[in-house]
Amino acid sequence: MRAIFGIVSLLIVLAVVGLLSKKQLGSVSSTLSHASTPETAGILPTVSPDATPQVQSQQIQQQVQQKVDASMQQAQPKPADD
Repeated sequence: MRAIFGIVSLLIVLAVVGLLSKKQLGSVSSTLSHASTPETAGILPTVSPDATPQVQSQQIQQQVQQKVDASMQQAQPKPADD
C-alpha cells in the first residue's frame, strides 16, 4: 500500500512539473516570436547566419560595444537644484 501511494504521488508530481514546464516553454517561445518585431529590432544584435560561431560572437561583441559607446556619448540630464 505504501509503495502504491509513493508511485501515485510521484506520478502526480511528474504531471505538475510537466504542465509547469510546458507553460514556461510556451511563454518563452511567444517571447522569442515577439522579439523580432520592429519595436525591438534595434535592441537585439544581428549576426550573419552563414558566419562561424566565432565570427558571430565577434559581431555581437562589436555591436554591443558600439551601443555602449553611443549611450555613453549621450548627454546626462542635469539634476534639478532643490
